[in-house]
Amino acid sequence: MTETAEIVIFGTGSFAARILFDIAATAPEPVRVAIAGRNAERLDWLRVAANARAAIFERPVTVIARRADVSSTAAAAEVISAMSPSVVVQAASAQPSSVISAQGNAWTRLVAEGGLSATAVFNALISMRVAEAIKAERPQGQLVNCCYADVVNSLIAARGLPIACGVGNVAILVTVFAGELGIRKSGPLKVLAHYQTITPFRRPASERKGPVPRVWIDGSEIEDVYAKFAGVKLTAEPVIDVSGANGVPLMLAMAAGRDCLAHVPGPNGLPGGYPVALRAGRLELDLPPGLSPEDAIRWNARFEEECGMVVGSDGQVHYTGALHDAFHRVSPAVAKGFHVRDLEAVSREMEERRTRLLATS
Repeated sequence: MTETAEIVIFGTGSFAARILFDIAATAPEPVRVAIAGRNAERLDWLRVAANARAAIFERPVTVIARRADVSSTAAAAEVISAMSPSVVVQAASAQPSSVISAQGNAWTRLVAEGGLSATAVFNALISMRVAEAIKAERPQGQLVNCCYADVVNSLIAARGLPIACGVGNVAILVTVFAGELGIRKSGPLKVLAHYQTITPFRRPASERKGPVPRVWIDGSEIEDVYAKFAGVKLTAEPVIDVSGANGVPLMLAMAAGRDCLAHVPGPNGLPGGYPVALRAGRLELDLPPGLSPEDAIRWNARFEEECGMVVGSDGQVHYTGALHDAFHRVSPAVAKGFHVRDLEAVSREMEERRTRLLATS
C-alpha cells in the first residue's frame, strides 16, 4: 500500500530541517510529513531525528522519507502523485543562502552591490519545476516556496503556475518585533515589508538607514520603527532559527483545513510581504484599517522597480537600478532581462557567468 502524507517537504538542507523539526515539535493535530531529497543518509537522519522530536514533545506527527532528485520535474511529480499532499514545501535551491553574508569573490560582490534579486533565477529554477509538478499531479495542493519568495513567486505566477506563498522575510520582522513587545498571538501586530527592509536590522541601531517596514499595533501605525525596535538586531547570516519556524503554523493550518492569521512573502504571487488570513483554504490579504490592497501592493512593488527585478504582466522580466548596472558590467545580454518562459535557458547562461565570477577574487 502506498504511503501518503499531508505535507511534503522538498530539500534536506538546514532550512528544510528547521521546518521539519518544528513541525514535529509543535503540530497540534495528527499529520504525516514526507521529506524528499537526493541524499539517502541525510534523509534517513532527518526522518529518525524528526520522529524522535515528535516523541519527545508527544506530538501526533509521523515522518517518512522519499529519495528523489528534487531538481527534476518528473521526480517531483512522482513524489507528489504518490503522496497526495495538501501542502508542498519547496526548500531546495540552486543558490546557497550563505551568499547573504559570504565575501571574497566577484559573485558575492555583485550580489552585495545589486541586491538579492541577482539570485532570483537560481532560486526560481527548482521551485518552478515543483510548481509544474503540482499543476500536473495535485492542482488542489498548496505550494509554499521557501526560496526568495518576495520575487520568485511573481515569476511562478507569471508562468501560470500555482503558488500560495513563501516563508520568512516579512515574517522574520513581525515575529522578532512581536517577541520584543511581548505579543504572543497573531492579530495585534501587522507588518508590511519587502525583503530589502530587513538589511538595516542586520546593522547596529546607530547605523541603520534605508527602507523601513511599515508596522501597525492594534490598527495604529508606528511612526519611528527604527527607534521602537532599536533593540532588535538580526544576524549577518540567514536567520533560519526564525525564518524556517515562522511558516510552520500556516503549513499546519493548511494541512488541517484550519483558518490562520500569518505574515508571508509573495502571497498568490504578489511582490513583497504582507499580513494574510487563511480562510476556507484560501489566502487573502489581511491589511490594517485604511490600507487598500492596491496601496499595499504598490508600496511593495516600488522596491524592485527602483532596484531589482520586475516581472511584467506580459511575462517579461526587467532588471532595474543598481542590479541592472551590475549585470550590464558583466554581461549586457543578461542585463536586458528575459521572458519567464525562457527561464531554463537563462539559468544555464547565468550559471556560466556565476561560475566565472565565483572563481574571480
